[in-house]
Amino acid sequence: MDAREASQTPGGAGEERVGDGEPGPERTAITLAGEGVEVLYGTRDEHLRRIETTFGVRLSVRGQQILVEGEEASRKVVVSLFTQLADLLGRGYRVRGEDVTTAIRVLATEPATPLGDFFAADGLMASVRRLISPRTLKQQLYVKAMLEHDMVISIGPAGTGKTYLAVAVAAVMLSEKRVRRLILTRPAVEAGERLGFLPGDLAEKINPYLRPLYDALYDIVGFEKVGRMMERGMIEVAPLAFMRGRTLNDSFIILDEAQNTTTEQMKMLLTRVGFNSKAVINGDVTQVDLPRATTSGLREAQEVLAGVEGLKFVHFDERDVVRHALVQKIICAYDRHERAREARANGGAEGGA
Repeated sequence: MDAREASQTPGGAGEERVGDGEPGPERTAITLAGEGVEVLYGTRDEHLRRIETTFGVRLSVRGQQILVEGEEASRKVVVSLFTQLADLLGRGYRVRGEDVTTAIRVLATEPATPLGDFFAADGLMASVRRLISPRTLKQQLYVKAMLEHDMVISIGPAGTGKTYLAVAVAAVMLSEKRVRRLILTRPAVEAGERLGFLPGDLAEKINPYLRPLYDALYDIVGFEKVGRMMERGMIEVAPLAFMRGRTLNDSFIILDEAQNTTTEQMKMLLTRVGFNSKAVINGDVTQVDLPRATTSGLREAQEVLAGVEGLKFVHFDERDVVRHALVQKIICAYDRHERAREARANGGAEGGA
């Protein structure tokens, strides 16, 4: 005999717990009501397949009813995912396919996250989301940190959106006249290669090092608009050495690849920040290209600046990688390899002691 307990959420998603007395996983039925709910399924049910893989459940769809089979904890998260997204649709929020993917990633990391707060932003956050949407909970916290603090230091692997999101926030603050100029800088350090003699004038020689910053600017602001803003002095892209001796007032400063700064360079940049300015320092401490005997300014800053009021640290990990799925797997593989190598080294050192 079937036992059914039903509840209704404001967004038009009804939930029923189904148990038939037979062995096997319990099932929960969700009824989605309202227009636009098909976006939650994805093209050829791609979102449903992603949900099954991520949360370890099995989904069956009959019209607007979704049957969720699996462990209770996983079922609860999946039910929360569908009901919260249905609620957003019911409130008039335009849920896109990438929003569903983001919601899956966010709840897989932190199941208790209110998706309404995550997507339905206001104020400056809403302006940022019109340019670019944070795709993980940590990215959302990173954007909020940049809006609320005068200095933010973000540390994490490649592909977590550290530079891209910083450029988006800077573009919004520039367009709303919260700052008068955007300054992007990075140390001119070769990544394990010797590029040799580069032809051209000084600007042409340093451009290869600054290309990633230009790429982010062009993608977010637009090629022609960036050109006009650079001509007017509103945007400046320069190597770190050009920052010495300056006081940067009314500016949004982004230091990229900060793991390749020396102690002196890091201190120099941090002390350039003037009145009504913000500074964002980005880097990956696992990809230091400095000579072995040189201390990374970013690594040292983690210790020196810990607990400094008004400064916010944001740490990303492989779960925040939003590039190709293989990038996340590659980062995890290198992390495992590095931990195993350190364990062997420590074991050898203890054995020889």
